[in-house]
Amino acid sequence: MHRHIVRISDRPELISELADWFHLKWGIPREAYLESMREALNSSLPYPEWYAVLDGETILGGAGVIENDFHNRPDLSPNVCAVFVEPFARGQGIAGELLGYISLDMHERGIDTLYLVTDHTSFYERYGWEYLSAVRSDGEDSDSRMYRKIFNAE
Repeated sequence: MHRHIVRISDRPELISELADWFHLKWGIPREAYLESMREALNSSLPYPEWYAVLDGETILGGAGVIENDFHNRPDLSPNVCAVFVEPFARGQGIAGELLGYISLDMHERGIDTLYLVTDHTSFYERYGWEYLSAVRSDGEDSDSRMYRKIFNAE
C-alpha cells in the first residue's frame, strides 16, 4: 500500500469526489461539504481545510477542520470533524497518521489547539487527545464527548 495524505487546498480536483465520499460516510448533505471545501480553497484563514488519505487515487480515509462541528460550545474551536477510515483499511494506523498530519498542518498555520466531538471512548486518547468535557450536538438528546489536542512537537 502506498498511502499519502493530501489537503483539498492542494488537490482541488478532488472536491467533488471527496464531497461524495464524506456524504456517503456521514449522511451530511453533499452540498455542505462542497461549500466548506470551496471555502478552504478561497480563504486565507487556516480553516476550513479537508484532508484525504489516498492509496493511489483510492480514498482510504479523511477528515476536516472546521470552526464548529455542530455543538453548543463555540468557544472550543477549531474542530477536527468527519474522521473516517474505510473498514478494510482500519487497524493500520491510518487514523493516527491523519490526526498527526492535521495537528502539524494546523500548527504550521498558527493553530496549536484543536477540538473534536465524538461518541468514542478511548480511541482518541491513543493519539494524544484528552477528554475535555461533555457537549451537546445540535439536534441530539444526549451529550457527546469533547476532546482537545494541544500541539506538541515531541
